Amino acid sequence: MRRLVSALGAGFLFGIGLWLSGMANPRKVLGFLDVAGDWDASLMFVMGGAVVVTGLAFRFVLKREKPFFSETFHLPLKKSIDLPLVAGSAIFGVGWGIAGYCPGPALTALSTLSAESMVFVAAMIGGGFLHRALERLAR
Repeated sequence: MRRLVSALGAGFLFGIGLWLSGMANPRKVLGFLDVAGDWDASLMFVMGGAVVVTGLAFRFVLKREKPFFSETFHLPLKKSIDLPLVAGSAIFGVGWGIAGYCPGPALTALSTLSAESMVFVAAMIGGGFLHRALERLAR
């Protein structure tokens, strides 16, 4: 139960940060990606701030024996760059560039009840189920 409450709290904190920074608005993201037009650098500052805070926090957090709400840290074990990583990143980037949403802001934007955010989240969930089904077929 503590892990669920922790995840819920982290999700709320992330969502509030997205709203305060304006990153739940896909026009901000599309403005950042429009380097040849009316470029908006605000996303770069939001991401840069997040990277700095995370980099500093991880130095202290990873010195602990275990996290507050789990028995072990769940860090990625894979260190190589392979085709699925590159292809997945490219597909993610194309989707982000077309819609202006990535998963976090899309979920946050559901609170506006806009049709575009609902369609995006439905497609995102459908894509996740499709990936899982294709992965099972490959095995």
